[in-house]
Amino acid sequence: MAEAPILIAGGGIGGLAAACGLAQKGFRVTVLEKARQLGEIGAGIQLGPNAFHAFDYLGVGDRARDMAVYVDSLRLMDALTAEEICHVPLGEAFRARMGNPYAVVHRGELHRVFLEACEASPLVELRTSAAVAGYDQDGESATAILESGERVTGAALIGADGLWSPVRAQLVGDGAPRVSGHTTYRSVIPVDAMPEELRWNAATLWAGPKCHIVHYPLSGWKTFNLVVTYHNDAPEPVAGKPVSHDEVRRGFEHVAPIARQIIDKGQDWKLWVLCDREPVERWVEGRVALLGDAAHPMLQYMAQGACMAMEDAVALAHEVEAAEGDIPRALPAYNARRYLRTARVQLQSRAVGEHIYHPAGAHAALRNAVIRAKTPQDWYDTIGWLYGSNGLGGAISLETLRDAAR
Repeated sequence: MAEAPILIAGGGIGGLAAACGLAQKGFRVTVLEKARQLGEIGAGIQLGPNAFHAFDYLGVGDRARDMAVYVDSLRLMDALTAEEICHVPLGEAFRARMGNPYAVVHRGELHRVFLEACEASPLVELRTSAAVAGYDQDGESATAILESGERVTGAALIGADGLWSPVRAQLVGDGAPRVSGHTTYRSVIPVDAMPEELRWNAATLWAGPKCHIVHYPLSGWKTFNLVVTYHNDAPEPVAGKPVSHDEVRRGFEHVAPIARQIIDKGQDWKLWVLCDREPVERWVEGRVALLGDAAHPMLQYMAQGACMAMEDAVALAHEVEAAEGDIPRALPAYNARRYLRTARVQLQSRAVGEHIYHPAGAHAALRNAVIRAKTPQDWYDTIGWLYGSNGLGGAISLETLRDAAR
């Protein structure tokens, strides 16, 4: 076992999940977070069964299950006609096939689950106001260089510091993220403010030309999460900017009134311009590795960003334990287990946005015809590679996860 702590740059969901996983295996961890206080911004996120496989492995399965809302279906609506295109049932047959449920949760509540687990562990040190600007390393250690000039040395450095990761900038050097031109607006409203005819226990997508609307319940059915996205060729990244109802409405004047009213019900809208990066094969340099959005930022269209980060955390902890703390051996093995699976999700997220969420005309009609022809079993076969009983894409079996969680 490594005597020096493993350093993690970033105290978001991925960074704290990695800290939990490593501590579960007996390794000391120091989390270096740039903010003054540990927390998460944003609203709801969707959790596929693969997230629950990871929760169990990371030792937070019961807590995660307690705070999740279990939706009955994934529902796809035509935003122009207001007709249902299809729904994928998420009941007993789905759970039996995938090994775990599908749920939705507030991002802050999920972050709190990992934060409390880290705070309860004597092996995890949490440091705030500790922004990592770069790193040095030699054959025996890795040193995080903070913006303050302080140097923090450990056995390894894991860059879990997001889309604009300074650790990635030094390790990969691929410049700024790719701007998709898609702008997402987010709001969370009380359940009573949601139109009664739309209070479905489903993760619902209204797909329209160059736009879509998503909604689902959160926080024990106290609130509804609203996410609306418009392909408006936004030229540069923006994150969390408050905007007016009128600005949000501009991209949705052409959709059916029943869907458009969701925008009117929104409160305190904020916008993000969606970005990702091209997949890369190498996330590791000596004793430094990347995790989550720092390694493989992806568009939202497969709802897998947080899930992939938690899978990374599982694979990292598994490989460090398997290598008995031999970091130069563990990190390349972690990289090899993860990069093809995450590259597939990155690239398919782009394709799903183009071919499922935003097509128009004949393209949309073809989408509807193809999707309507699928049975629930067809859907389970289609998405089994992502959610199914192989857990982490063949990297670690579900049986391994269950054994580790006992």
